[in-house]
Amino acid sequence: MKLKIVSIAISFLFASQTGFSQEVKTDSIDIKIGQMLMLGIGSDTEIRSDNKILADIKAQKLGGVLIYEKNITKLNSVENLKKLISTLRKDEKLPLLVSIDEEGGKVNRLKQKYGFPKTVSAKYLGEIDNVDTTKYYSDIIAHNLLDLGINVNYTPVLDVHNDDNPPIGKNERAFSENPKDIIKHARQVILSHRYFNVKTVVKHFPGHGNSKEDSHYNVTDVSKYWQQQEIFPYIKLLYEGNVDAIMTAHIVNEKLDDSKLPATLSKKIMTDYLRGDLGFDGVIFSDDMQMKAIADQFGFEKSIQMAIHAGVDVLMFSNHIPMKGRDMILPKDIIDIVKKMIADGEITEERIDESYQRILKFKENL
Repeated sequence: MKLKIVSIAISFLFASQTGFSQEVKTDSIDIKIGQMLMLGIGSDTEIRSDNKILADIKAQKLGGVLIYEKNITKLNSVENLKKLISTLRKDEKLPLLVSIDEEGGKVNRLKQKYGFPKTVSAKYLGEIDNVDTTKYYSDIIAHNLLDLGINVNYTPVLDVHNDDNPPIGKNERAFSENPKDIIKHARQVILSHRYFNVKTVVKHFPGHGNSKEDSHYNVTDVSKYWQQQEIFPYIKLLYEGNVDAIMTAHIVNEKLDDSKLPATLSKKIMTDYLRGDLGFDGVIFSDDMQMKAIADQFGFEKSIQMAIHAGVDVLMFSNHIPMKGRDMILPKDIIDIVKKMIADGEITEERIDESYQRILKFKENL
């Protein structure tokens, strides 16, 4: 029941990446893999000169970092967060992706108690249903991120609203049950961020809104509940050229892949469907690879191999969710694993080059 889209109709939306061919040929495999990694920085609120992650950023062996509330000090919050981000980016050779989940409402790291502006939830904006109101709050968030030095925001949520959904509906993260309303408000969120030169990552593909469980904790199967209309916001925004990047969902959807693999690990969903049928050739971000739906079911190394094979470009490790037998994950942990997989023939270097090329393009105007 794949939704067929004539790829030529939207292929013009994605700029040619041939200008990066020289970098792809000459950069080391460590740099290429490192640029595919997005890591949390632990609970640090300042970055010392001997910080291991800082060293990897300088060596181009880490493509991006995640900012959480635990990285914000209780006093002088704005000033200290700016300093932390500035230190991380100070000696960058390739632009560092400094990312955050700043949707507004309940998913909000930059809270008023730290001196940041008030935000509201997507559900609130969908109920008000006034694009000017959405623009007002989205402009505030995007301007605030620009001021801090944050250049990637994991928003907007394109999932449908369902009151009974644990991770999305109950946290008021979706605009509406109606795809047309989702499209209208999500578009404005994206445009507001683009105005302030902040990239957005729409989520959670191919649709998490009707799930009955939370993939942070359990394997989540939406096969009985997922509806074809949940893909419409992606199609429309892709056609308009309003998608910078897409985040995967760790959900099983037999309507798109009868093998019962989570979408993040499914080549049928990520490559055949999203890239093939929908024509998307931008950057695909995984959701957090440390979430239980992935980490507990497939293991650390196997899930990395499967996600890359599926077509994921950026692997996210939040260092926010504990993993069995592992403390803080560092770039070297993953780079060494992927290099061994290449040596063993489990992953090709050409596949790494594909992701590296997309990431360079994504970073081009930051």
